[in-house]
This record gives sequence, structure tokens and C-alpha cells, in this order.
Amino acid sequence: MKLKSLLCITLIIMALQTNAQLRSVEYNDGNQKLNGFAIAPEIQTPETPGILILPAWKGINDHSKRVAQELADLGYFAFIADIYGEGNYPKNTKEAGERSGYYKNNPEKYQKRISLAMDELIKYGASPENIIVIGYCFGGTGALEVMRAQMAVRGVVSFHGGLWKNPERDNKKIKCKVLILHGADDPYVPQEHVELLQQEMKDGNADWQMIYYGNAVHAFTEEEAGTDNSKGAAYNDIANRRSWQHFLLFLDETFNE
Repeated sequence: MKLKSLLCITLIIMALQTNAQLRSVEYNDGNQKLNGFAIAPEIQTPETPGILILPAWKGINDHSKRVAQELADLGYFAFIADIYGEGNYPKNTKEAGERSGYYKNNPEKYQKRISLAMDELIKYGASPENIIVIGYCFGGTGALEVMRAQMAVRGVVSFHGGLWKNPERDNKKIKCKVLILHGADDPYVPQEHVELLQQEMKDGNADWQMIYYGNAVHAFTEEEAGTDNSKGAAYNDIANRRSWQHFLLFLDETFNE
């Protein structure tokens, strides 16, 4: 058998072994069935941190699963939240916009779904004192809602997330660390939203960072978005790699201070 064929078989076996580590988890919000995914690191202690992953507007996808696997390889528990619930998964961008918009306009319902997923992460083995929430696009908005709800987490991270909240909502004290990773050319986040968020950080006396990535638009970590910036959402390899390194630094600072 040729070396190339052997290599392909090895890679397929490795991929199958990796996928087998991600486990589907059924949980509920009242009568609504939710379907998340959990993964555990090889080495575990009662203090092992957990990372809750909030996916983008179409729900759990391959990207969020890859992130969960990588976090487990780094030694963290990870759980991917199901925000919409079985029977409510968007089939297209129109439905994704409608369903994500509902939760953006009803933040208490979004917060509840996130809190339920966090409970599952802790049940799976993560230390309740060592939780960080990360989110992508719509999930980045969710990460900020965790901050606004003053949930018991060490930190939140928004990757190219929506920053808006209804200005009628009060700015509260911010109790966790905050990292916002933002495409400098993101057309979906107007400057007004940036300024309002930064004021919210200042009013809340937050320990916060906001990092801009040049030539990056919305969804810069999502390979499935293509690379055409003119569409407003596109993958950017440099921004993706840099944002991941900034995230890892945030984890190190948060869990080893």
C-alpha cells in the first residue's frame, strides 16, 4: 500500500477517534428539548476549568465542535449550548435572523438558555468556580449577556459578536473579565454600538479588553463563510489565528492569576 494511502487512513482513524470524544447531551428548558455537546479533557481534577461555547446564529455547527475539541486537547471541559431547541433550528439565513433576533430582543430568555447549558457543563465535571463563556457572532452577543446578568463566571469572550443592548437597560457593575475580539471592518456593528459598549465597560468598572483586527469583517473565524469581505461576513486566517492566541492569553491570565 502506498505511503499516501496509509497516511489518509491514519488521518481518518484519528478523525474518528477525535469525533468519538464529543458526546451529545439532552437537557430541557421546561417542555423544550435541547441538544448540546460535551467533551472532557484527558486529565481531570475538581479544579479543572470549563468553557461554555455559544454558537453563531445558525446554531451548533462544525466550527463550534472543532473549538470544543481543541479546548479539550488543551485540558478544559467544554460544552456547546443549544439555544434554539429541537424543532426550532434555522434552515436558512432568514430563519436564523428571525430566531437570533428573538433572543436578542428578549435577553432574559437568552440568559436562561445559557444558564441551563452552564449547568450541564458543571454536571459534566467542570469546576463551578472556573467557568469562562465564549461566543461567536450571535453567540458573542450571548457572552456579553452572561456579563450583563452577572452570572458566576470568571470571564467572557466575544468573537466577532454583536455588541448592542437596548439602551433602556441599565449599565450594571461588571464582575467578570471581558475580552472582545472584533473585526475592524465589521459592517454589522456600527460605531455607535462600539461606543455604547465601551461606556458600559467604563460604567461597570470592568477589567476589559477590546482588540481590533484590520481588514477583518464579521465571522472572521468561520471558514465556512468564504473569504470575500464584500459580503460583510468572511473568514480571515490572520485574524482567526491572532484572536485565538489572544483568547489563550486571556485563559492563562484568568485561570493562573
